[in-house]
Amino acid sequence: MSEVLSEVRSGTHSKVHIKVPITVAHGDGIGPEIMAATLKILKAANAALEIEEIAVGEKVYLGGNSAGITSDAWESLRRTKVLLKAPVTTPQGGGYKSINVTMRKMLGLYANVRPCLSYHPYVQTKHPVMDVVIIRENEEDVYGGIEHQQTDEVVQCLKLITRPGTERIVRYAFEYARVYGRKKVTCFTKDNIMKLTDGLFHRVFNEVGAEYPEIVKEHLIVDIGAAKLADTPEQFDVIVMPNLYGDILSDVAAQITGSVGLAGSANIGEGFAMFEAIHGSAPDIAGMDKANPSGLLLGAIQMLVHIGQNEIAEVIHNAWLKTLEDGIHTHDIYKAGSSSKAVGTAEFADEIITRLGERPDLLKPVKYDKQQRGIEVKITPTVKGVKELVGVDIFLHSAGIAPDDLAEDLLTVNERVLKLVMISNRGTKVWPNGFPETFCTDHWRCRFLMEEPQGISYQVILDLQQRMLNKGLSIIKTENLYLIDGKPCFSASQGQ
Repeated sequence: MSEVLSEVRSGTHSKVHIKVPITVAHGDGIGPEIMAATLKILKAANAALEIEEIAVGEKVYLGGNSAGITSDAWESLRRTKVLLKAPVTTPQGGGYKSINVTMRKMLGLYANVRPCLSYHPYVQTKHPVMDVVIIRENEEDVYGGIEHQQTDEVVQCLKLITRPGTERIVRYAFEYARVYGRKKVTCFTKDNIMKLTDGLFHRVFNEVGAEYPEIVKEHLIVDIGAAKLADTPEQFDVIVMPNLYGDILSDVAAQITGSVGLAGSANIGEGFAMFEAIHGSAPDIAGMDKANPSGLLLGAIQMLVHIGQNEIAEVIHNAWLKTLEDGIHTHDIYKAGSSSKAVGTAEFADEIITRLGERPDLLKPVKYDKQQRGIEVKITPTVKGVKELVGVDIFLHSAGIAPDDLAEDLLTVNERVLKLVMISNRGTKVWPNGFPETFCTDHWRCRFLMEEPQGISYQVILDLQQRMLNKGLSIIKTENLYLIDGKPCFSASQGQ
């Protein structure tokens, strides 16, 4: 390996002479500083990169582009298919959408990969043996951003979980574990409450996991899983989660290693990939040469592995570990007595460069093998079930009405095929036999199901809605109720 290190430092290593095109976004706040430090290290290590620079983020937003990214930037991404991105600021208020979410969804970056590793004793942490990789589904869940205000008092956000999207992220987690020699994959969901959405995620985890007998499988409800992650992270190896849980807990995991500033992130799709730090743009310290570039640098190391420059990634990563081990620390992790020198952003980069070709003595050196480039997953074709329409949930806007009075109005629109069977408010049954103590808003779900044991046509539902409109009831939305292969595909209410 020393021979490879020497060749890499001198720029003569034969396997890295072909430059790979990448797109670079310098970001906002501390972004330009940490990107400059990262690129300086990559250049010093002779990473073979052909860089195209784009502008995304706050300046683009405030220039009148509500998406935060220009058409020229999209064109660059479509050419290179690889983005190294510094943190960006999304302005508050207005119609601005997060550029991170936009790029993840539009480029199909379905897998977010965040290694969270402790660097004890050189970085202070209560968890010295933590080595967890969190793999988060990146496109679905409530991050679809589908929200509506439906009444004066109620807003909704749709949680979307799909079988193909779930299978893709779960299979990626198991393939990642296999490629990187991990022994266990844990799944966090809340399927004791969200039995259909999180229930699907858990079910697919079990189905896919059965194809990997050599890997230990585990499922935890997310609240106890989060508690265990914060308390005893050493019991976890790879954790796979739906989008929202993964977003929250990957930051928690990074912080308990010692600092969010030490965590890099990869966003992987079938044709594109984006690499970044997990922290924000920190405008309060922008321009002060205080920011820690480690998160972005570790993201860049993941990028190098992704594009096949494993040896360069290994050299840079080990030099970074050696720098930490030597006590050369930025201000966010500096601790008197254990750190030897406090440095700024630029000097930290220079210290890493001086150690290129060195390995840590006590921290475990990294090794990136060839097979770690790229993880491909397959999706099982969905088997189409027999779908039968059996009823409808009709949501009404009605203020200041008692559940029994609303039911009395609705019972007059009953007919032989569809019958009112339940009214709920905020998911809790209030009719029949509701409790007067249940707090109600102006938003009601009225469930109608067929009386006869056969499917119905959608015209029956339209006729029902027309009778309700004729009675002066205010319909907000409807959700059809189906059986698929004879199984109910709708949830019961609390108390039902």
